[in-house]
Amino acid sequence: MIENLMPSSVACVHSFTDRFDTPLFPQEEAVIARAVAKRRAEFTTVRACARDALAKLGHPPVPILPGERDAPGWPDGVVGSMTHCQGYRAAVVARAGEVAALGIDAEPDAPLPDGMLESIARPEDLAALAALPTGGPAWGRLLFSAKESVYKAWFPVGRRLLDFQDASVTILPDGTFTARVLVPAPHLLGSPLNAFSGRWTAGNGLLLTSIAVQP
Repeated sequence: MIENLMPSSVACVHSFTDRFDTPLFPQEEAVIARAVAKRRAEFTTVRACARDALAKLGHPPVPILPGERDAPGWPDGVVGSMTHCQGYRAAVVARAGEVAALGIDAEPDAPLPDGMLESIARPEDLAALAALPTGGPAWGRLLFSAKESVYKAWFPVGRRLLDFQDASVTILPDGTFTARVLVPAPHLLGSPLNAFSGRWTAGNGLLLTSIAVQP
């Protein structure tokens, strides 16, 4: 699914089932030494996807360790993003000279828990959701996913926590969305990194959102 949302310069790998065919590095094992089985499966599978994606770029297997705010650490010269939810794991990577930033997120196509939409949505987000057609995907959950993708693309450059209320997102029914970060933004490629264009898709009971910032 995720490859349909990304430009050809991005290497994408996903899995609908848990994978244990690619062993973890000792440094990665140390991260999840006390993890429950569900967390271990997510961690292991998404790193198997990431290593397969890196291989498409010609990179040998390397440890992918969580860093600040759990953002994955990629090899020099690589940008990437990972996501996992029930029944889906995915990783995307690209050469930094071809793509400046990446963010992906997967969520179940189901309504948000009661009260959660009000905590993540700004008034303009809610107005945009109200204009969307009925009978579509879980629009509130899609908004949550889009904001997660914004954060994942923004944090490696901004290096600071971005709250859900710090970004305004407009989802369009054509499979795209736009976002604007409302806090002081770092510069990337000579311009403030405060506006994003993204894509989304729904299928197999899942919602996927993606952002690829290109030079």
